[in-house]
Amino acid sequence: MTRVLVVEDDPQLVRALVINLQARKYGVEAAPDGTTALRIAASRQPDVVLLDLGLPDMDGADVIKALRDWTRVPILVLSARRASDEKVAALDAGADDYITKPFSMNELLARLRAAVRRTGDIPLAPETTFVTTDAFTLDLLAKKATRAGHNVRLTPTEWHLMEILVCNPGRLITQRQLLREVWGTSQSDKSNYLRVYMAQLRRKLETDPAHPRHLITEPGIGYRFER
Repeated sequence: MTRVLVVEDDPQLVRALVINLQARKYGVEAAPDGTTALRIAASRQPDVVLLDLGLPDMDGADVIKALRDWTRVPILVLSARRASDEKVAALDAGADDYITKPFSMNELLARLRAAVRRTGDIPLAPETTFVTTDAFTLDLLAKKATRAGHNVRLTPTEWHLMEILVCNPGRLITQRQLLREVWGTSQSDKSNYLRVYMAQLRRKLETDPAHPRHLITEPGIGYRFER
């Protein structure tokens, strides 16, 4: 049974989440504040965390950082905060996804299933060496890319970007994270670099670069790789 920790101080929303999750055979525990959430997470080790940012005792981003000190459990943020910088801050802190309130329960459940699936079925970065999609294949060890049976030449920078994305399938990676990893801290605000390189990667790898299926943009936030 998949165990879900709901960290939320709105009793009505907690009740709705518990009813819907239990009806789908999830095990559910709830915490009304960050301190309780961290205690439960340490003792029960849930499979997924649903986390509100506006908690009564601490900011949700601090809860994310505290969890990330010791666990890679998927964290899905549920928040009424809509500003892109709030989303970026949560994702940079280590959240895996960000769902804005009010949300559709069906959407939440779909994202929850995706988070569980990624955790259970996808090998982590050191073991990810060969990636296959319906449009292209990547051999990370040999640094070889193919599309429609033909070799595709990627520059070292393009390879670095692809390695980060494909080793975190389905996870939204912020612009700041990618810039910091590839170009260094001093270039962490140069989002135009990313736009140029991602456009190049789509031209080289996607079947229809104008409507990409695998290299997805979340406007103003970052990018994700979908198989």
